[in-house]
Amino acid sequence: MDQSVSTYTPLEVPLPPFPNLSFFSGAQWTILFALCDAVVPSIRTAATVKSSTDKVISTGEWDAALSKLISLNPGPDAANIATRYLEEDASSNPVFRSYVERILGDYVHEEGKAGFGLVLNALNTRAGSLILTGSTTPIHQQPIAFREKVFQGWDTSRLPPLRAVYRGLTGIVKKSWVMASPTINDVLGFPRVPVHGKPLDSFPFEFLQFPPSDEPEIIETDVVIVGSGCGGAVTAKNLAEAGLRVLVVEKSYSYGSKSFPMKPNDGYISLFENAGATVSEDGSMAVLAGSTWGGGGTVNWSASLQTQAYVRQEWADGGLPFFTSLEFQRSLDRVCDRMGVNTEHIEHNRGNSVILEGARKLGYAANPVPQNTGNAGHYCGYCTLGCASCGKKGPTETFLVDAAKAGAIFVEGFHADKVLFEKGTGKRVANGVQGTWTSRDSYLGLSGSGAVQRKVIVKAKKVVVSSGTLQSPLLLMRSGLKNSQIGKNLHLHPVMAAGAVFDDEVRPWEGGALTTVVNEFEDLDGHGHGVKVEAVSMMPSVFIPVFPWRDGLEYKLWAAGMRRTTSFITLTKDRDTGRVYSDPTDGRVRIDYTVSAFDRRHIVEGLIASAKIAYISGAKEFHTTYRDIAPFIRPDESDPENPDGTNDAALQSWIAELRRKSPLNPERALFASAHQMGTCRMGKSPKSSVVDPDCQVWDTDGLYVVDASVFPSASGVNPMVTNMGIADWASRNIARALGKPKSERNGMARL
Repeated sequence: MDQSVSTYTPLEVPLPPFPNLSFFSGAQWTILFALCDAVVPSIRTAATVKSSTDKVISTGEWDAALSKLISLNPGPDAANIATRYLEEDASSNPVFRSYVERILGDYVHEEGKAGFGLVLNALNTRAGSLILTGSTTPIHQQPIAFREKVFQGWDTSRLPPLRAVYRGLTGIVKKSWVMASPTINDVLGFPRVPVHGKPLDSFPFEFLQFPPSDEPEIIETDVVIVGSGCGGAVTAKNLAEAGLRVLVVEKSYSYGSKSFPMKPNDGYISLFENAGATVSEDGSMAVLAGSTWGGGGTVNWSASLQTQAYVRQEWADGGLPFFTSLEFQRSLDRVCDRMGVNTEHIEHNRGNSVILEGARKLGYAANPVPQNTGNAGHYCGYCTLGCASCGKKGPTETFLVDAAKAGAIFVEGFHADKVLFEKGTGKRVANGVQGTWTSRDSYLGLSGSGAVQRKVIVKAKKVVVSSGTLQSPLLLMRSGLKNSQIGKNLHLHPVMAAGAVFDDEVRPWEGGALTTVVNEFEDLDGHGHGVKVEAVSMMPSVFIPVFPWRDGLEYKLWAAGMRRTTSFITLTKDRDTGRVYSDPTDGRVRIDYTVSAFDRRHIVEGLIASAKIAYISGAKEFHTTYRDIAPFIRPDESDPENPDGTNDAALQSWIAELRRKSPLNPERALFASAHQMGTCRMGKSPKSSVVDPDCQVWDTDGLYVVDASVFPSASGVNPMVTNMGIADWASRNIARALGKPKSERNGMARL
């Protein structure tokens, strides 16, 4: 019998062992959680106050807050839910504490921990407390109003460590609170699983298992592909269907559709690089990258835009004529056909309808965004935590399935330590990969015969690195390659988010996350650099934490308003770049990237366009993720049908204020990136690129990079289809280079 997703309970996802928390002392943890309560305090009146850690407000303020919450979520239990929501704090919730502890323990690098520890230690002394708070009384013994005021002051402190702690801790607390709050989903009316669609069983992938041994496992194959994301999946399909022995190794793990959508905390840990907690060195950029079976294609939002002509011409003018060839177009069409990319079956949700209709009223060029939904409808906004209906036809539903049916072999939990090269040759000839395999039981910290960690050597004629823009250059560096371009030329498509609040209920988590795009501002400099206006996934754990915290009550009321909110992002084709490099302590990826003033000016224009779209659509408020610009609040007397439209004086005054702050101070903003490109870029010379026009690494033979890291510059559109198109073309060339396979090539050889 068909089962609606709304009555479906996903399987629980086991998580790795909890980190050792000894990097902070007990006193440091006490102070840290006291600061957490300043961000998310228990809010009460003088008549109901229970302790000095409550934020006390007047009866009038309480009644106004309670009334607003009840109006947002009317119902027989509305007052009780609203009261519990206001009165809950952060630190008394053990789930919240565990999330904060895991983020700090597992996903903040050692320098970051040291920075937090320095400030926490200072706060634990009379002298340090006096300098940092103005009082010798320890901050955890102070009333919440004092803590809140001190913490607000750190936002603009002259001391960089305090500003860094403010940015880092508010980010961790907001995210952990939204995931852990026992009441916020009731306040929002947000269901655990989507109310549209039917769950289906995903393809039953099988993965090689290795027995315990002190000796390395040795495997022989024709091609080893490191990474199962969009580039690696297409490559695996084409090479396996060409009759070659193909082995795909993936450092993360596979989860079937019965586990989807995951709970937010479980999903971030299981599906994203560094649990979604990766930030740039300056703290201004949050980077989301998939790290699971299927890579980014498992967690992205179905947007399937092909590479635009002006970008293709830019790349061709840079010495890569393939990008303006019919052959490249055929590759783009081939991958889109396999995923059933279409616009015919799109049903826009409220947020995307606002963008499309608002753009029409303003005369902006706007279009539906093609979706990889198998030429069918797919009205689900939860796919960033995994698609239960299998309606999104990413790698795990298409190319990896095809590869499996054609005989490809898969290994999960394989961390590639380095690419191997033949010895004694003048040119580096790749002949395999060495890595460490960790069984799923070992990853989860379970004991027993199934828990194995083992060295594995893969011997192969060709090595394809498809580990993504963040990890591919690190693997090349670990393998001893010295090209100075490796890791440089990082493009991130920086975005700023905005939210438009309406009078009526929106339920923004329903429907496709990103089905429209405004192209009006994509070429603001005459050279293809500018912004696109799009929507964003409206999962509470994705949307709410990126907005500024100003005080505890205001933030709780802002979060509760999400059920009446639609979203905007300003996706920027960045001109200027950064780099990735390896952490010297633990080897994790580090990102050195600050959005340039040039690109920030374009983002401002995207925010202004978004505000106009929101206004012309009747929004009552418009919020951004820039801390130094107050939200636009439509005056009570303002008529949405006013013939002046966006010429409204109040709106124009707000726009003028935003322009005065252009190009925006990156330290006062939170940018985000779900698109990473360029760190192994393709070019015509090793002096300016990492791979040649065939995706082969310069000065090597048999070593290729096939993922978005080879983009010569930012694609300007969601990069999935461009990535897959390049992979389709490159892998067909690799198959031709290997020639016709022998008849005995029907599986791996394990030695």
